[in-house]
Amino acid sequence: MRTKFDEQLDNLNKELTIMGAMCEEAIATAAKALREGNVVLASEVPAISEDIAKKERDIEGMCLKLLLRQQPVARDLRTISAALKMITDMERIGVQSADIAEIITVANLKGTDDVLAINDMAEAAIHMVTESIDAFVKKDVERADRVIEYDDIVDGGFDKVKNTLIEMFSKPETDGEYAIDLLMIAKYFERIGDHAVNIAEWVMFSLTGQRRGGSE
Repeated sequence: MRTKFDEQLDNLNKELTIMGAMCEEAIATAAKALREGNVVLASEVPAISEDIAKKERDIEGMCLKLLLRQQPVARDLRTISAALKMITDMERIGVQSADIAEIITVANLKGTDDVLAINDMAEAAIHMVTESIDAFVKKDVERADRVIEYDDIVDGGFDKVKNTLIEMFSKPETDGEYAIDLLMIAKYFERIGDHAVNIAEWVMFSLTGQRRGGSE
């Protein structure tokens, strides 16, 4: 019975890894669309977000079956409950990537050097998502802790974008709506980083029974 349960936990890890890769794809596609000013590419992100939401429902079903059909010990309960929390954050990452893509599409944003700092935020967010899922699969507390610390890079990127846009607003030729769109996109990437932190904190909870705090 335990062997069967362990196999199902391994399947859970695989599905979480797949969902994490889908989140990475959503973030990377949105970031590339912004960098290139590619509205067609941006239009692909909502479908990825929908696939992430479907994967969330599938994993939720797996977790509930594990809880109902097996008799998990305390450590297993933490693992399953952490997975349920993690997929919620991953689903939000998909939604926020789609929100970024919507801004690009509606505003028909063009590629520009103004988005370089935002692109750095996106790359940092992708790294955080990848590492947080790996930390869960490999049961690596130190890796999860590094993800939490890495959020400083995303936050620093947001401050850089914000300061750049403040300077832009001081110039009479600045397109105000354009600057606001970039600020909104940067804010979404910052939130994605927060969700990656949440995932890492749930990893720590699954392994230690303690969680640092959490971000909404």
